[in-house]
Amino acid sequence: MTAQTSEPFTTLTSHCVVLVAENVDTDQIIPARFLKTVERRGLGAHLFADWRVDEQGRPRAEFPLNSAAAVDAAILVAGHNFGCGSSREHAPWALLDFGFRAVISTGFADIFRNNSLKTGLLPVTLSPDAHARLLELLAASPRAQVTIDLGTQTVNLPDGSTHEFPVDPFGRHCLLNGVDELGFLLEEDVAIAAYESAHPAPVCTR
Repeated sequence: MTAQTSEPFTTLTSHCVVLVAENVDTDQIIPARFLKTVERRGLGAHLFADWRVDEQGRPRAEFPLNSAAAVDAAILVAGHNFGCGSSREHAPWALLDFGFRAVISTGFADIFRNNSLKTGLLPVTLSPDAHARLLELLAASPRAQVTIDLGTQTVNLPDGSTHEFPVDPFGRHCLLNGVDELGFLLEEDVAIAAYESAHPAPVCTR
């Protein structure tokens, strides 16, 4: 097993893609037929596959990820309870491979939120009022910029307002430093070796 590294997440400024549907489950994010690989690369092509294309494989013009506003967007603004359903790391992998670094919602399924933090995707939970205001601003100006500051745990909306969001402290550390759980342990290699040296294993005399 090797540590996975990603670009450290400090601040992110980007326009957004809006997907307001609630209770979007992981099977819609990345359908089960695309779970045969353990590679992260290439999954973005299948993100929301059943919604993005029709039966003939043609892009659905009305789907938000197929719009001009989606080009180079690094933030997905989603509806409540995003990422519910079965646990699959492929869901945040697909979002990351498509180009997203953060998802903003009023609430995430616990397993999806934990998987996201472990893989380098930041789940941002805003209050319903702040989320509704963001949707209003993006409806008026689809290419408006949003800034997420992980250091201060704040989101700056296009109207200049600032809103705080919670994040797991360990997940925050890993994102800020661009490491996963194994990478974190490797960072502590010197301290671990020092502890083991000071606490040698007992010798069996039998």
